[in-house]
Amino acid sequence: MKILALGGAGAMGAVAVRTALGVPGVDEIVIADRDFGAAEDLAQRSGKGDIRVRAVRVDVTDQAMLRTALESVDLVLNTVGPYFRFGLTVLRAAIETRTHYLDICDDWEPTLQMLGLDAAAREQGVCAVIGMGASPGISNLLAATAAAELDAVQDVYTAWPVDVGGSGQDTEGKSQLLGPDGRPSAAAVHWMEQASGTITGVSGGQLVKRSPLSPISLNLPAGHCGTAYSIGHPEPITLQRTLKPGGDALNLMVIKPWTVAYLDTLRRDMDAGLLSREQAAEAFAVPALRRVARSAWVALRLRGPGTLPPFFAAVTGERDGYRRSVLSRLNLDGPQADPIRSALRDMALITGVPLAMGMAQVIDGSARRPGVHPPEAVIEPERFFTDFGVVLGCDRGVSPYVIEQEALS
Repeated sequence: MKILALGGAGAMGAVAVRTALGVPGVDEIVIADRDFGAAEDLAQRSGKGDIRVRAVRVDVTDQAMLRTALESVDLVLNTVGPYFRFGLTVLRAAIETRTHYLDICDDWEPTLQMLGLDAAAREQGVCAVIGMGASPGISNLLAATAAAELDAVQDVYTAWPVDVGGSGQDTEGKSQLLGPDGRPSAAAVHWMEQASGTITGVSGGQLVKRSPLSPISLNLPAGHCGTAYSIGHPEPITLQRTLKPGGDALNLMVIKPWTVAYLDTLRRDMDAGLLSREQAAEAFAVPALRRVARSAWVALRLRGPGTLPPFFAAVTGERDGYRRSVLSRLNLDGPQADPIRSALRDMALITGVPLAMGMAQVIDGSARRPGVHPPEAVIEPERFFTDFGVVLGCDRGVSPYVIEQEALS
């Protein structure tokens, strides 16, 4: 297949490109970016094997340019964000040009809109997998592995780390929030968008509006307990469709009290119209003393993550008529888990590799079902995690994830 890596010269796109070079069935990779120089540089550094790699300039705001690029390939990996601005536009163009599609969309609003294109994709025979990154992506597949242990699902929580579990400044620090030019990155603007206004979660099995940064206290199997905080993300929306929880579903941040308190101060200023999303992202990367002081009294009243794992899915429900709690988490136990631990510290790696691993299942046909799908609807979890571990360099026999469960009274 000929692959278009849209936004392929960016941090996450470049990881997906390098990983895709090892995927069977890839014949050519076209690195498309509005920065042609960066795309050409990556193409020259990547095109030394049997797979042809070349660069083209594409600006996704130019519909003619976008369609021309899509018409010449079989599948597109879309890493152009933020998705609340560009996701729907690119997916529509892919469907119209009958180009299979995968992305790392992590905005809940366009996720709803993109799922609404399912009938159009089926009519055109296009397979589109949205949210095939870390969160969503890995998180959805962890939830699916946990739910597979149950006959019926009640509550589902997915969670990712901000400043705990070894992620720290490498995951959400200044280098990830600001680009080389000092302007906020798409990921940073996305984060501010999802931390403000209202978000969508699940209550009583139905989609509902919720407030972001709400504390959720969890007692999980194997003694994992603590408080995490809600954030807007696609997981509750898609898991409500696929796992059909009868209770609640939310996406959470595992985050320290001081960090969430400062983020809450920014949220209030955004909601009051005092800060744009871009200004808030810059203010998070370079905290102002005045806002730090405002957030201090809030931080003193908040609970911390305790012993919660940094990246997990927790599912409660019934098995054989008894209530059970199942935790599926990334395996960070012992020195043999160093590759997973290292990946968790690198946002580009933990996001770009899953995108390429999802693509592998679309290329070989195992996940190539026409329509618009979240990862858990078409990607086979066991194969995904096996491939994921191999790419990261895990020791043979070491699983990238761990399942722990216990009976509930």
